[in-house]
Amino acid sequence: MSSAKRQHPGVSVTQRGKTWYYRLYLDDPHPLTGEKARENLGGFATEDDAWDAALASQAAHRRGRSVKTSNRKVSEFFVEWLATVKDSLKPSAYQNYVDYNGAYVAPILGKRRLRDITVPTLNTFYRHLLHEGRVKPDTNTPMYEYWLTRCDERDGLGPTPQEIATACKTTIHAARAAAARYRRGRVPTPKSTGLAPKTVKNVHRMLHRALKDAVAWDYLAFNPAEHASLPRIGRAAKRRTQSVWTVDELAKWLRVALTDRFAGMWVLAATTGMRRSELAGTQRDMLDLAQGMLKIEDTRVVVDGKAVDSDGKSESGWRAISLDALTVSALRTHVAMLDEERAAFGADYPSHGKLMCFEDGRRLHPDTITRRFNRLVDRAGVPRIRLHDVRHTYATLAMDSGIDPKIVSDRVGHSNMGVTLQIYTHRSVGRDRDAAEQIGDLIQRTLDG
Repeated sequence: MSSAKRQHPGVSVTQRGKTWYYRLYLDDPHPLTGEKARENLGGFATEDDAWDAALASQAAHRRGRSVKTSNRKVSEFFVEWLATVKDSLKPSAYQNYVDYNGAYVAPILGKRRLRDITVPTLNTFYRHLLHEGRVKPDTNTPMYEYWLTRCDERDGLGPTPQEIATACKTTIHAARAAAARYRRGRVPTPKSTGLAPKTVKNVHRMLHRALKDAVAWDYLAFNPAEHASLPRIGRAAKRRTQSVWTVDELAKWLRVALTDRFAGMWVLAATTGMRRSELAGTQRDMLDLAQGMLKIEDTRVVVDGKAVDSDGKSESGWRAISLDALTVSALRTHVAMLDEERAAFGADYPSHGKLMCFEDGRRLHPDTITRRFNRLVDRAGVPRIRLHDVRHTYATLAMDSGIDPKIVSDRVGHSNMGVTLQIYTHRSVGRDRDAAEQIGDLIQRTLDG
């Protein structure tokens, strides 16, 4: 602690138990008694935190911006806050905030006064979430147990997804994915009672933003989330191991995918690394086959189980990319098919303008894309990877082929080239061979001299 802070007039900081509090003597006297008014606030984890908050509050008072901490409960504040920020967020982000608040914040902190939320409060809250915060039921185990009792039915296919969903009270999408896993012999592992560190961090990010707004709205003098301690996210949790195909495996899958109705979409995924939401949301009028160009602006995402049209992941996601001859040919066939179907359906054909849709013009649900992809992978007999890993496969092959990282970054829609390099350069083994040999030779020549 600097001596300048310790000697700051009108401020004192004291430790009580394991936390710190400050007392701030305000410049203006009480209008009736003439006594100097005081402001007291505690719950700080360190002496520095208490000093920082005290000096910030003192400066605010001197600017004429006196902060009277809100008497609102946390649950009341979040109702107001979520309504305020809704229009500034993408639907998926807003739904995540609603879910985090409903599942974790409101049940535990909701009845507390907003002004009583301190750094130690949040530290305890995060530890609770990490070790025993899971509230979603483990549906995998009941679904698997139900499937086992009927796995011999339908020539070994087991119960239908609809039967699983009804019996286990889950969604049809979850039941379909589970049935596919069980048929492949993948046994579910029981879930822990706590949340993943990444989920705890996501809850913290929401709280940090919300409490920052509370400070801006003069509901709080200090944002306790600023100095809260988060659980460590291990290396494995920071970056899930991404499986990628070799170019031979990609080609083997693509040979099968070319027989699918959405062959054009699968080629587009393989040759551009587009995200699932981008494949589902691309507008037909953004495709220029004559110039071999595609503008990527719109997306189609899943919000609370429903497909919702959005305007892209970020500004960096809005981009125009060149298309190779293979992709142009596949998309020309795809567009011709759409034209025939539109003519057959006539006025009943919808006018949403999506490039990827069914025979009757119905738009694709992103989860449907994933299910079709998984079936094609199984038919092709290639290693099982996620649909998103096709994107990683594209970027990895591009980097290993010596394509400029800036170009790769622009094509996949990363915010900057550093993101691309951080994700993909570690995959390329041996590309530093020349650098190693150069330095080694330099040192050896020096030693020999």
